[in-house]
Amino acid sequence: MSRATEFRRAFAKKFDDELRFFRGWIDKPKAVGAIMPTSSVTARRMASVIDLSSGLPVLEVGPGTGVITRAILKRGVKPENLCAVEYSPQFVRHLRRHYPGVDVIEGDAFDLDRSLGDRRDQTFDCVISGVPLLNFPVARRIAYLDSLLGRIPHGRPVIQLTYGPRSPIPPGLGDYTVEHFDFIIRNIPPTRLWIYRRAVRN
Repeated sequence: MSRATEFRRAFAKKFDDELRFFRGWIDKPKAVGAIMPTSSVTARRMASVIDLSSGLPVLEVGPGTGVITRAILKRGVKPENLCAVEYSPQFVRHLRRHYPGVDVIEGDAFDLDRSLGDRRDQTFDCVISGVPLLNFPVARRIAYLDSLLGRIPHGRPVIQLTYGPRSPIPPGLGDYTVEHFDFIIRNIPPTRLWIYRRAVRN
């Protein structure tokens, strides 16, 4: 395959992802946080927190069109070791078609016990979240984070993207710490990444 052909295919796939994401935003703007999918740069940074040596599966919440999903797999996570929970039926169909082997679950990120079903008691290495938290009240965001932190070992991270200047989950309101991880300009809109962990126990 020539480099020109590879470029055309890559461009067509990127355009297809962006069009699908935009349609999802039109249908359910509250469930989709931006009008463009996450950039590959952002996706790689989010996937970088995975500890491949842990032997534990990874939980991705709000994968959308799968840009971060792709980065997680490129990081070295086997498809069968990735569980992705997505609210949009349209995105779920897309993810299942493009990422065979990944456990793609159609469900509500704010009710993970129900959404995960038989996997509700599974321990994950970390959580990678693309859920648009700024669309929801602060109390729901805190409850969401608490649910995620209860599914990973103490000290392991939940990484969250946001388009606002501050952490979408304010510090000091629960049993968690807040760490600014990165600010990525090469994203539309520019994106901040935040890491949350359980507070250190005395």
